[in-house]
Amino acid sequence: MAEQIILLLTGVFLFLFGLIKLSIEMQRILGVRIRQYIKRLVKKPVQGVILGGVFTAIFQASSATTVLTVGMVSAGLISFFSSLGIILGADIGTTITAQLVALKFTDISPIFIIAGIALWMVGKDKLKSAGEAIFYFGLLFFGLSLVGQAIVPFKQSPTFIRLIQETKNPLIGTLVGLIFTVIIQSSSATTSVLVLLGQKGLITIESAFPIVLGANIGTTVTALLASIGANINGKRSALAHLFFKFIAVLLVFPFLGVFISFLKNLTPNIAQQIANGHLLFNLGLICFFIFLLKPFARLIKKILPGEQKVLPLWTEYLDGRLLANPELALEAVREEIKRGARLVQKMFSNAIKIIFDYKASIFRDITYLELVIDGLQKDVMKFIDRIPKEKLNRDQAKKLIQYSTMIDTVERLADQVTNLSKLAGHKKRLGVEFSAAGKKEIKEIKKILDKSLEDAVFLIGKKDREKIAAVMRREDKVDKKVDEAREKHLERFYRREVSVADGPIFNDIMINFERISDHCVNITEHYLVPGTRN
Repeated sequence: MAEQIILLLTGVFLFLFGLIKLSIEMQRILGVRIRQYIKRLVKKPVQGVILGGVFTAIFQASSATTVLTVGMVSAGLISFFSSLGIILGADIGTTITAQLVALKFTDISPIFIIAGIALWMVGKDKLKSAGEAIFYFGLLFFGLSLVGQAIVPFKQSPTFIRLIQETKNPLIGTLVGLIFTVIIQSSSATTSVLVLLGQKGLITIESAFPIVLGANIGTTVTALLASIGANINGKRSALAHLFFKFIAVLLVFPFLGVFISFLKNLTPNIAQQIANGHLLFNLGLICFFIFLLKPFARLIKKILPGEQKVLPLWTEYLDGRLLANPELALEAVREEIKRGARLVQKMFSNAIKIIFDYKASIFRDITYLELVIDGLQKDVMKFIDRIPKEKLNRDQAKKLIQYSTMIDTVERLADQVTNLSKLAGHKKRLGVEFSAAGKKEIKEIKKILDKSLEDAVFLIGKKDREKIAAVMRREDKVDKKVDEAREKHLERFYRREVSVADGPIFNDIMINFERISDHCVNITEHYLVPGTRN
């Protein structure tokens, strides 16, 4: 029996490892494309359901989709209401794993492992990444095949049979499913193991379905934990996920017997009954709530009152109809660049906050905003390329070149600010604490950079000699302050007032401060080119 337990645990751990790694790999592969998918599909609840379902089917984990959604809502990239459709879609996407297990997909898992390793080893770039994802996909089902082998002897165990009999009580079964899912952080694991038990004749649908209901509630815990550091809208999305599941379970409970009889009539196969129960429960949840999202959203807002601004994920001013008029097209480009620069200002403010008081949620917000800036740069450059060059006069041609460089500068500013946030995370991991003098120096330079960033935003497409001169003066001031801060930090080190680990992080922060100031100057230099008139 000890060998079987070891085999069982090995299978479960392989499944969870494959699931986590597959989710991470797919998010990495799709990272730069997620924004475009959301842009196209998040505008209506039904489209959001499709988006959530597809993402979850790809990630093989509803938790990955809901945590991603909560993070994007918290960053202000999508609205709380828009997130509801995605969360509902995640609920249907998570049923795919159980369906594949019921179809005995575990039997062919070695083929995916072999194919994945082969591509991973010989492939390059995208093919290599695809091979890694295929390997993890096969690994999670191979882990389940080990679980299937390990549970066969349990059929002869009176203790196991007695425990299974206990779960026929709906309340006990639901509690078991909830606790088990909270512990392993995966409803897919819970339902997949139940399907395997059904295949081996170790459980009935009467015992399994209440556990499935509990697993559906338990899966909301991951998003709830992710929302702890989120803003009000992020917390609302996580709470909505819990309410969706909890209310749906309450609605099903009075009709549990009827529902189970219906599942039995669909197929005599117990494993398929369990998988179908999981699927139909979540499908019913979507059908019920999709028409009630507006009043449901109002209810959640009453429970968690407050307002949060939503930042558009896509361009606000670029319109293909403007291309016929170069002056209007260039003005739209200018407004988009300014909007991007405003986002960088927000990122910078948040990056300084987490240098002093690190919060993972704020770091995540900065990361999402960098994604928006990257997308904005690509959209602006594509739009600029579409402006008919033959229609441009001399001044307009100069503007076009200026704006092409400015959007690149804004993207570089976002990179430098993101570097600051990464340094804040590194500081947190090493347990570094800056001295009072060091903190004061960072705050002083931050104030100077705040003014330069504000002036740089103003100067996008608009010449102002006083502001140009002010940015130039601050550049010299920042350089001087940075040099002084480095020297003083070195003195503090020699006096043993700071640790060795403080030095590299503090110096890297100073380097990024200098580069942010340099990029502000880069924007002003467009107006120093002889012959340029704006």
